[in-house]
Amino acid sequence: MAAATVSKLCSSRNLENAKELRLKPLQNRNVLKLPRSFAVHRLTSTKVLSYQNSKGGSGTIYADSNEVERPWKTSDARLVLEDGSIWRAKSFGATGTQVGEVVFNTSLTGYQEILTDPSYAGQFVLMTNPHIGNTGVNPDDEESSQCFLGGLIIRSLSICTSNWRCTGTLGDYLAKRNIMGIYDVDTRAITRRLRQDGSLIGVLSTDDSRTDEDLLEMAKSWKIVGVDLISGVSCDAPYEWSEKTDSEWEFKRDQHSTDKYHVIAYDFGIKHNILRRLTSYGCKITVVPSTWPASETLKLKPDGVLFSNGPGDPAAVPYAVETVKGIIGKVPVYGICMGHQLIGQALGGKTFKMKFGHHGGNHPVSDLRSGRVDISAQNHNYAVDPASLPEGAEVTHVNLNDNSCAGLAFPKLKLMSLQYHPESSPGPHDSDLAFGEFVELMKANKV
Repeated sequence: MAAATVSKLCSSRNLENAKELRLKPLQNRNVLKLPRSFAVHRLTSTKVLSYQNSKGGSGTIYADSNEVERPWKTSDARLVLEDGSIWRAKSFGATGTQVGEVVFNTSLTGYQEILTDPSYAGQFVLMTNPHIGNTGVNPDDEESSQCFLGGLIIRSLSICTSNWRCTGTLGDYLAKRNIMGIYDVDTRAITRRLRQDGSLIGVLSTDDSRTDEDLLEMAKSWKIVGVDLISGVSCDAPYEWSEKTDSEWEFKRDQHSTDKYHVIAYDFGIKHNILRRLTSYGCKITVVPSTWPASETLKLKPDGVLFSNGPGDPAAVPYAVETVKGIIGKVPVYGICMGHQLIGQALGGKTFKMKFGHHGGNHPVSDLRSGRVDISAQNHNYAVDPASLPEGAEVTHVNLNDNSCAGLAFPKLKLMSLQYHPESSPGPHDSDLAFGEFVELMKANKV
């Protein structure tokens, strides 16, 4: 396509080298080339450009081409929250309309692990760290076989990637997995709203045919409380897991047991790195679906049972609570996140929905037994009410941000649990010793 020349110049006496002002095609787009001394102020329409040069001159350029385009993406998506607020944004990844519960995550890194954490099923994750996408994606950071979250909300999407392990961009990654993302939205303002009002249901849409009122009605009518989400993220059949932590990522070689312990791991949305850490600590693991009967587990005579992390409301899965009831007291058990909440209910305690939950790789937790403080990775919207627990159950850990229950033990029943993710992917390694505690629990039971 031939270059379209500028046909009319206003205040042309202020221009330097006016003959260089041309609309030139670049990568299938017409781009107006200005001398280096010019700073573009704004594009007022597809054919009008306001400018100011380094010598103080200013004016407006009118181009005669009908094909001049804005060289940036314009807002094409909306986030409508159930409180009636509407947030204009730009889309990346998949397109369409999706409903979910909006939660914020305070992690500074590890967005790929967050995207593949099944505990986020049914939710839109808002990253408080403003710059996302600069490290791209790679096949080694997957925490499950797919993305289960409803969408990703970020402030700034990186226009390039820079990491030695990068194999693709975040936008392409989400598009291939049919996950919606939006950017150029005020994530600080939304986070403040969530902290003040609690987690809110929202609708993400790139569909211009839907009115704001339609999307608001969708948000108000959609529910996540009382919905069984773990059945949608669990495996379909039992399988063996043998993969250890890769040698270049291993950091606790002197901590691992030389004995082998057979662990049945209930998949309520389990993360791969939990399985890797258990294997590295000397465990042979059989992963079973969330609906696997307790009687079948006990027939296998395991050394211990792990109840994994998972999404949603523990009160919405009474079948899982019954499974936990049928196992505790018979073999050593270890509950993580959803597993911790199910253990609390199985003991006769109650769980409740938190205002906005805990989501991030930077939550301080105190071990009440030793006084040690760990920085933990957390992802949950529900918590166990310690006042509802029976005699014999001990609160071992508390979250120092709000003093909520972060860990339980019941020595008589050979039971331990944590409300956070000890494998910390993403996050620090402070809590990794919990896997060693579980091994010691199984070892003591064998004596």
